[in-house]
Amino acid sequence: MGMSLTIWKQSVSLAKLNQSSTNTLIAHLGIEYIGFDDNSLSASMPVDPRTHQPIGMLHGGASVVLAETLGSMAANLCVDETQYCVGLEINANHIRSIRKGGVIGIASPLHLGSTTQVWQIDIKNTEGKIICVSRHTVAVLNRKNTDVW
Repeated sequence: MGMSLTIWKQSVSLAKLNQSSTNTLIAHLGIEYIGFDDNSLSASMPVDPRTHQPIGMLHGGASVVLAETLGSMAANLCVDETQYCVGLEINANHIRSIRKGGVIGIASPLHLGSTTQVWQIDIKNTEGKIICVSRHTVAVLNRKNTDVW
């Protein structure tokens, strides 16, 4: 039986992650962190009037918010307290529409480098069908004493 390897350099607590979303766009859209394992972080988002576009389907921008939320949070959990991560680029391919219910996003690393990270975020409906695929690139920065975050 081998040793379990994890990408996380900080402790992961769903309660703490969800608390960090208070009074943010994340909370406004109803995004909740729901799980993690040694190599991924997942969150749910409702498909309701908060996340709809005018004709009643999930807004592509809401999918991008879910993807960037997951990629950025996961990235920050993969660096120690001397560093932090910020988004550089995100793209999204909207594959299937959805009108009600909810979606689940799962972020997994494609590259965990010393200056950049690249994350794959797959967003699926509750039946496991792909709704959106996204790739998120972040910069890894060094904290300074004046940094607030």
